[in-house]
Amino acid sequence: MNAGNHPGSAGPLAAFFGKVQNHPADIAMVQPLGAGKLQEFTRAQMGEQVLRMAHHLCSLGLPPGSHVALMSKNCAEWILADLAIWAAGHVSVPLYPNLTSTTVRQILEHSESRLLFVGKLDTWDEARRGVPDSMPKIALSLAPDRALSDYPCWADLVAGASTLDPADIARPGAEDLATIIYTSGTTGVPKGVMHSFGTLTLMGERLPGVYDISHRDRMISYLPLSHVAERVAVELSMLYVGQKVFFAESLDTFAEDIRRARPTLFFAVPRIWTKFYQQASQTLPPRKLDMLLKIPLLNRVVRKKIREAMGLDQCRIALSGASALSPEVMEWFRRIGLEILEVYGMTENMAWSHATRAGDQRIGWVGSSHEGVECRIAENGEILVRSLANMVGYYKDPEKTREDLTDDGWLHTGDKGEIDAHGRLKIVGRVKEIFKTEKGKYVAPAPIEGRFAAFPGIDQACVMGSNLPQPLVLVCLPAEALAQLADDQAREEYSGTLADLLAQVNSELDAHERLAALVVVKESWSVENNLLTPTLKLKRNELEALYGSRVANWASQGGVVWES
Repeated sequence: MNAGNHPGSAGPLAAFFGKVQNHPADIAMVQPLGAGKLQEFTRAQMGEQVLRMAHHLCSLGLPPGSHVALMSKNCAEWILADLAIWAAGHVSVPLYPNLTSTTVRQILEHSESRLLFVGKLDTWDEARRGVPDSMPKIALSLAPDRALSDYPCWADLVAGASTLDPADIARPGAEDLATIIYTSGTTGVPKGVMHSFGTLTLMGERLPGVYDISHRDRMISYLPLSHVAERVAVELSMLYVGQKVFFAESLDTFAEDIRRARPTLFFAVPRIWTKFYQQASQTLPPRKLDMLLKIPLLNRVVRKKIREAMGLDQCRIALSGASALSPEVMEWFRRIGLEILEVYGMTENMAWSHATRAGDQRIGWVGSSHEGVECRIAENGEILVRSLANMVGYYKDPEKTREDLTDDGWLHTGDKGEIDAHGRLKIVGRVKEIFKTEKGKYVAPAPIEGRFAAFPGIDQACVMGSNLPQPLVLVCLPAEALAQLADDQAREEYSGTLADLLAQVNSELDAHERLAALVVVKESWSVENNLLTPTLKLKRNELEALYGSRVANWASQGGVVWES
């Protein structure tokens, strides 16, 4: 493999305890506790809690290298628990905080986890049905009341435990397994992706240099830490660089949380950026913004005010990933002084693949490859990447490992792409998501969906049309919008707006891509009803199962159709 050797031996534990020793008084994490209360963690406090919890884990007599599960929304103790698991010589298995009991059971059984940390959760009553009664559990401080009353509590265990002797801290090698990250499952049962400490070390040492991240930076952690992108951008970056991390309390307080943090680095998925854009556009419509920006004396003031309202006035690096962001949204943010840089990666390569650098943006492209990453396009258009960040393999699934990871180290991404003359990569769709119409023409749904999702008033969009004469798009409106459109007159008026949008999008598409109909569905798509992944991606297989039998009829009606 032509990708260089693994970086030095300063693994995540060594990096963390180095920061504890050299900067003990630095405030590393800020945790909201509700009712306006905050808890700050210095590095010394973090180190003490990690060593005490690690000592407790060692006292349980688990075999070395045991798998320990962690299920919680983002909080300070999530990171502390992850570090304690490693320090005790075990492997962490993070679970998304909003999984159904069925998926929780699948992952816990498949991963052979021996213990579960239960943390900050909104749906514990549902999830707990998937947890074996016999499995030992530890409740983090922000866990639901029922968990705090039923299981040993983090605070009590830390207070009562001795401190693990530094000589007894695990010292894993680069090849040792660090974590099993289960995919969010856009097309089926989640797969357990194995990553070594060597991969974590590579990420921690090389990522900060991409955007010149330093200890002076601030981040807000709100996307699931169980997802590889947040794990890398927040946890590993904090361990190696030492930037300050603020946690979000809830969806309801997110605006306040982000204004508190005033992040200098901000990573979001397209749905978040689109929500920012839609909300700002309701207050200040694009035409009015255009007018104000043309006035020299107001230009700078207006842009700053908009960014301040979002809590992004201090943001110097704005990143977007997980799926394509609408060019319309990117252009709007550029006009208010914030350049959004798209990045690309996946769980299987620890998100270490491609990134747009400041000053090298080409809208619609995800940038050039990271150091040590090779990339090529296969004959079928699939993106293949090779680097030391690629996974060890899928846990207990050698057949799938051989399918996705070649003997000479190339990872099949499942994405289709193009590479321009400057080495920048463009994602044009998924190999398995691209479908063929009745006319034998291929349609890539994601770019079309992005155009609709950027429209104010549309939450989500899904393009379907396999074996139909022409594809169609299903759109999901916010609940409050549907309530306002309950009467026939309001619906008829809004249908005109949607018809204009459909015509506009169709005018920009090739003939075989043009949409026969726009269908407004009744049910919201969410993680809770299993139509979105925990990272807010469409679960296409579930959506096709739900609507597939009616798609042909809707397409034959044409125009704007309201699900009855």
